Amino acid sequence: MQDIVGDDGVVSHPTELSVYDCDGYTLEKSAPDIVVLPRSTGEVAAVLKLLRREGVPFVPRGTGTGLSGGCLPLGAPVMVSLTRMNRILDLDPVNRRAVVQSGVINAWVSREARPHGLHFVPDPSSQMACSIGGNVAENSGGPHTLKYGVTTNHVLGVTLVLPDGEVVRLGGMTEDAPGYDLLGVTVGSEGTFGVVTEAVLKLHPLPQACKTLLAVFDSVADGSAAVSAIIAGGIVPAALEMLDHMIIQAVEDAFHFGFPRNAGAVLIAELDGLEAGLERAAGRVRNVCEANGATEIRVARDDREREALWKCRKRAFGALGRLAPNFCCQDGVVPPNRLPEIMERIAAIGKAHDLRIGNVFHAGDGNIHPILLYDERDRDETERVVAAGREILRECVRLGGSPTGEHGIGVEKVALMPLIFTPDDLRTMEEVRAVFDPDDCCNPNKIFPSAERQVEVRAPRRQAAM
Repeated sequence: MQDIVGDDGVVSHPTELSVYDCDGYTLEKSAPDIVVLPRSTGEVAAVLKLLRREGVPFVPRGTGTGLSGGCLPLGAPVMVSLTRMNRILDLDPVNRRAVVQSGVINAWVSREARPHGLHFVPDPSSQMACSIGGNVAENSGGPHTLKYGVTTNHVLGVTLVLPDGEVVRLGGMTEDAPGYDLLGVTVGSEGTFGVVTEAVLKLHPLPQACKTLLAVFDSVADGSAAVSAIIAGGIVPAALEMLDHMIIQAVEDAFHFGFPRNAGAVLIAELDGLEAGLERAAGRVRNVCEANGATEIRVARDDREREALWKCRKRAFGALGRLAPNFCCQDGVVPPNRLPEIMERIAAIGKAHDLRIGNVFHAGDGNIHPILLYDERDRDETERVVAAGREILRECVRLGGSPTGEHGIGVEKVALMPLIFTPDDLRTMEEVRAVFDPDDCCNPNKIFPSAERQVEVRAPRRQAAM
């Protein structure tokens, strides 16, 4: 490995390896035997060829901000970390394209594109730290994907190193590459097809104008009813984000924005686009919120206040460190009109397990993020968190939703896959995976319920470059 990546490109000391033993899902931990830090697609290919020759499974890793244990090295002694592959290779403002290495941080893309009047739309709450490769692996979302779509809608192509070291390019610089959509199936594959080393990203013009409102409600139920009414009314905001009482308290203590401490919930509604007509659309949102019990509505007075508001929302998770030593952030989805029901169930589940649960979520598309507070030193409390989290996700499925919206399955939600897929469904997906990784050596033991998988039909592995 050192011959390939250099002496400083291999981490093997136990103390250093301990920082790689989990991602943002800290309930399960497992440190790799070594971490390899390549700097180029060529080095990644050489690393994977060596691992194939020696029969050693591996796990790709970005910056470790994932929340489902997707880069946990289970049965994979080697971790391939892409953090050194952090260059923006090309920025083409005329064609609104950017070519980046997978270790580039999400927020860097918009920072470099902003002088050209452009930005990269997907904006996970961890966008100041998460990498593009991780966004591609998990098909990440974020507040503003309500209007603009998740990562898959903004990736035109990837360079993928298959588990045997072969380099293929899927998609390209243009929309709608002919042939099967291998790019589409790769985005969201959670690092089980190989290692994505580069991505071609679609950039969008910055909106001409934005209007950001903060609506205050006595309860999450009232706020959820307002969200359902906004969506039902045919209004398409850029974002609809909700924070409940617990989160409001923590965020206000941390950032002193001026959130009303007595509020049961606040709804951040942002509209963007052409300046003409934006005021009218904001008025419609205001009317809907008032009709559903909003006690106060504020409008961001300028860009500075708007940015401060979004800073509070995106750093809400960090603010919870004031309330408990640990937290587990769940990621379920329900139809937006079922939000009041799932909020009631979350409260009941928290009470039944004697747990504090805060809620901050992408309300517009029904993607909930209940945050379960606990102390990992308390084994009983930790077990109750796991049980309560699973109950919440089962309720999401019962209400017509899904156990994950943007965090992926990883190791956390493997046991829940049979809730929404039949055995034939799962077998078919494993056969698709076998096309890319027939030996199950790339990020093994993820997504599918059986740790020892036997795929009956092995499709040819090699892909035509596109």
